[in-house]
Amino acid sequence: MTDTTAATTGATADVVTRDDPRYAALVEGYNHRFVGRPDQVRLVRDAAEVQAAVQIAVDSGRDVAVRSGGHCFEDFTAHPDVRMLIDLSALNHVGHDPERDAFVVEPGARLDHVYRTLHDGWGVTIPAGTCFEVAAGGHFAAGGYGPLSRRDGLVVDHLVAVEAVVVEADGRVRTVVGTNQPDDPHHDLWWACTGGGGGSFGVVTKYWLRSPGTPDGDPARQLPRAPRAVHRRDTMWSWDTMSDADFHTLLRNYCTWYEENSEPGAPAAPLWSNLIITHRSGNMFILTSVIPDDAPDAAKLLDAHTEAITRGMQAAPMSSTSELAPWLDTWLPSYSWPSDPQGRYKNKAAYLRRGFTDAQIAAIHRHLSAADYDNPMGCLVVTGFGGQVNALASDTTAVPQRDSILKASYSTGCWTDPADDERHLAWVREYYRDVYAHSGGVPVPDATGDGSYIGYPDTDLADPAWNSSGVDWSALYFKGNYPRLQRAKQAYDPLDVFHHGLSVRLP
Repeated sequence: MTDTTAATTGATADVVTRDDPRYAALVEGYNHRFVGRPDQVRLVRDAAEVQAAVQIAVDSGRDVAVRSGGHCFEDFTAHPDVRMLIDLSALNHVGHDPERDAFVVEPGARLDHVYRTLHDGWGVTIPAGTCFEVAAGGHFAAGGYGPLSRRDGLVVDHLVAVEAVVVEADGRVRTVVGTNQPDDPHHDLWWACTGGGGGSFGVVTKYWLRSPGTPDGDPARQLPRAPRAVHRRDTMWSWDTMSDADFHTLLRNYCTWYEENSEPGAPAAPLWSNLIITHRSGNMFILTSVIPDDAPDAAKLLDAHTEAITRGMQAAPMSSTSELAPWLDTWLPSYSWPSDPQGRYKNKAAYLRRGFTDAQIAAIHRHLSAADYDNPMGCLVVTGFGGQVNALASDTTAVPQRDSILKASYSTGCWTDPADDERHLAWVREYYRDVYAHSGGVPVPDATGDGSYIGYPDTDLADPAWNSSGVDWSALYFKGNYPRLQRAKQAYDPLDVFHHGLSVRLP
């Protein structure tokens, strides 16, 4: 077990200050509503340099934040109080660690690099996301999901160990390894990193991954096999031909299909789809559906999926294309953010245990068709979930949502003028609140909803002005797992060195 203190390392990182020409690019991230002004950015290359940087921050009393890929929706790495930003982008190794007999992924590795390295080296993959520029650090910390999750579960369902830099009660910084072994003294650190979110417990510098029950000494069988190819279908409709009844039918059918096909091991569990409905000013309904070609009856399942979703609709598609596509290069509909490099955004999210109610569909239609708002980037995205994700108990990992079938995202974006913030934020906040009007403006766990995903953080959930449910934000994200996360916080960050608007609070 690694367990070293900063005093033994002597490591120093490359330090970028405000007068350095690299500074501006290093403090900009996905969401240009938030651009940090830290005194320094430390470009670290290994755990020793992370440890030394954190020790300097602790000793000097600087607020510190950690960034892997820069895709946080909120200001967690760009808050005005942050004086030191630790940049993990150079920690980007992906490979197989023979000592642990598991794959190692460092937090700065971007998903496109992770996918290609695993595929080219061993023919394996992980069930991670579709935004290829996102880095592993934040994505894995939130649980990690994507188009293969219905087949293979969450990323953290394959997580066997983490290496992390943590701070003790006396201010000493050390590096420890926590594993999934119940008798490991740092088992709770591992567990907290299986979906407890980033920026709460320390700095993860390595993730080790290996699927449960796989054979020793055979890397090519220790993670899910990468599909050779997938059947993919893209169907598009226009708002111009979509009646109110068709809108309701499409969304109802889409949710019903997932209600009927999301049990672990269901024949259609390998099939994943994504439905994007833009604001009327964007004039688009886009359904992307994919299934690996090695799934039994893959082509028939895809046809049945399409037929079920379009049943009863009068609107004809603008276009519908199908292909058998090579997996690595073309199967994922990569939503590369930021779509505008200077864009400003607001994203809100929820889990669905069942389909939207009629009242919710009416609210969605009301806001997406509103004549007094005209942003084509305003949208609803409803993404396939469930399947193998739901094979585990709610406390197996820190991710408690283990009986949901869909994830929903309500967002607006791509404006560049700060003067427009109020207009866009007001629209998306009122839209979300209207969809969840029955439960205080937020997705309180109930028969339909099941809280939200910490990988899509939304500080409005902690604001009584937008959350009038009486349910704390921590219960919306973590449900009954929150007390255990708080105990891990007490054990590994008792000084609350790592904190932000939605970080786990000390008990």
